[in-house]
Amino acid sequence: MKTEYLKKRLEEERVSVTPLQLEKLVKYSNTLQEWGKIHNLTASLKDSDIASNIIDSLYPLQYIPKPTMWLDVGSGAGFPAIVVAIIWSDTKAVLCEPRNKRASFLRYVSIELELEGVEVAKKRVEELDSKPFDMILSRAVGNTSVLMELVSNLVTPKTSYLLYKGSNVDKEIEDASIKKDYKVFTKGYRKYLYIAGKKECF
Repeated sequence: MKTEYLKKRLEEERVSVTPLQLEKLVKYSNTLQEWGKIHNLTASLKDSDIASNIIDSLYPLQYIPKPTMWLDVGSGAGFPAIVVAIIWSDTKAVLCEPRNKRASFLRYVSIELELEGVEVAKKRVEELDSKPFDMILSRAVGNTSVLMELVSNLVTPKTSYLLYKGSNVDKEIEDASIKKDYKVFTKGYRKYLYIAGKKECF
């Protein structure tokens, strides 16, 4: 992927990044394409699809406060985790990914991009031993109730959630009996569910 292509796509979507962040996003994209030729890391390696995934990852960040320490559950090929880590470069992040090839890729690309605050945990999230996080991110776990149960030992009432959802978000909110303040941001088919931590309100 060429820098000008991604820059144009981001500008069209009114997503702002610094020149250094843009450079790292392009390097991430190209590394993903190189690895993807050998390993099955993501559904598509086309520039257009990777750019769309980057935009999808970044879009909700403009609406929410930045945490100090966050966890991404099921990080896969790095959407949204690596993309978010590039933007939130002064935060601490744990990327939880049990599959070996994907975890190896995440470790490699984190080093290549000098994402010093990123730690990759090659394990299932229910096996993770950590102090509580300020925020939980996930695009991989399909059901909100299931996710909240999986991370129950990694959160406090002050923990917030940023979940990348689809058209069934309203039912998931109802099924999960969410009692905290929450907000849904919409972009195309995507519904971003942000659940605020205690003492945080909109």
